[in-house]
Amino acid sequence: QVQLVESGGGLVQAGGSLRLSCAASGRTFGIYFMAWFRQAPGKEREFVAAIRWSGGMTYYQDSVKGRFGISRDNVKNTVYLQMNSLKSEDTAVYFCAARSTTWISRDAYEYGYWGQGTQVTVSS
Repeated sequence: QVQLVESGGGLVQAGGSLRLSCAASGRTFGIYFMAWFRQAPGKEREFVAAIRWSGGMTYYQDSVKGRFGISRDNVKNTVYLQMNSLKSEDTAVYFCAARSTTWISRDAYEYGYWGQGTQVTVSS
């Protein structure tokens, strides 16, 4: 089993920045991809960004390219999401997820491990 714990959410004004963290523990040697998803009220959970644990290749949703950056610290078993130039439409609960297969997926149902989520609210 893998446990994921997110932190770093909060309230920020439009144009501001936040950094989310996701600490992984347990059987982390089986993880190939870590990802961030988000879910706004009344909407489906959507892919934000992902990173390959080995090698660091990154993937982004088009709407966050150039504003968000995903990175990882293999020693700390932690993934980060740096969010800059935040917009009101970025408001959502952000979830960290882990996947133990070797190909990337942007579908939430293909991730087997999830954190509890952290709220990000961007005020306009």
